Amino acid sequence: MTRPSTWLVTAARVGYGARGVVYVLCGGIAVYVGLVGGDATGKKGALRALLDRPFGSVLLGAIALGFVCYAGWRFVQSLGDADDHGTSLKGLSVRGGLLASGVTYSALALYAGSLLFNAGDRGDGGSVHGTLAGWIGSTPAAFLLCAVFLGVTIAHGWKAYQRKYRDHLRAGPEVMKVVDPISVAGLLARGVVVLIVALLFGYRAVSQAGGAEAGDPGLAGAMRFVRDLPAGGALLIAMGLGLVTFAAYSLAEAVWRKIDVPDALPSPA
Repeated sequence: MTRPSTWLVTAARVGYGARGVVYVLCGGIAVYVGLVGGDATGKKGALRALLDRPFGSVLLGAIALGFVCYAGWRFVQSLGDADDHGTSLKGLSVRGGLLASGVTYSALALYAGSLLFNAGDRGDGGSVHGTLAGWIGSTPAAFLLCAVFLGVTIAHGWKAYQRKYRDHLRAGPEVMKVVDPISVAGLLARGVVVLIVALLFGYRAVSQAGGAEAGDPGLAGAMRFVRDLPAGGALLIAMGLGLVTFAAYSLAEAVWRKIDVPDALPSPA
């Protein structure tokens, strides 16, 4: 079914690396807020924070390119069935989740690009964000996204429990002694975060707290939810460390992930 295609393999690995970098930033922000207080933020806040750092525009541009690569790989996994999930109900569900991931990271790439071209505006990304927030804030979309994120939560837990991630990694036994605990811990940590996001979307749908003004039910909303719990600071630190662990898992995928390319895709000459 598959044959090597250098350009797509490289793009996929760059994409996994970009995902890892952003989760390191998000985890670091969560730990910082847990220790000293302040406002919790998600992927978009992490991207905005890069602009205030030396060479921030260069780093943001590189991450935006990585997101484009990662989104493209997700579309190949979903539409081209690069991982042989098939057309069963389970397979189509997995491929649907991959498609949703591709759309999400496409939106993040657009957001990062909007920050680069509007560096003086540190708002929420202009009309692109407003349009997305308005759609996500609608009740039908909130119900749909709640169901999608619940599915992702279950998938992460199952993948960690059954160690299904091993099916997609090409690494020796010595490497896997390190990668195994990182992968399990990272997947479970992200699963907990995604579960919180699902519950926030469910609350938004049931309470009909729609519209862009209803707040962010994504990663930033999950961080704020945890921060406001009893012992929220300690929980937020644990959450941040979990996100950093998931970042390490992403970086492991960047190095050792099997990248299978469907025959229908061209290889460069």
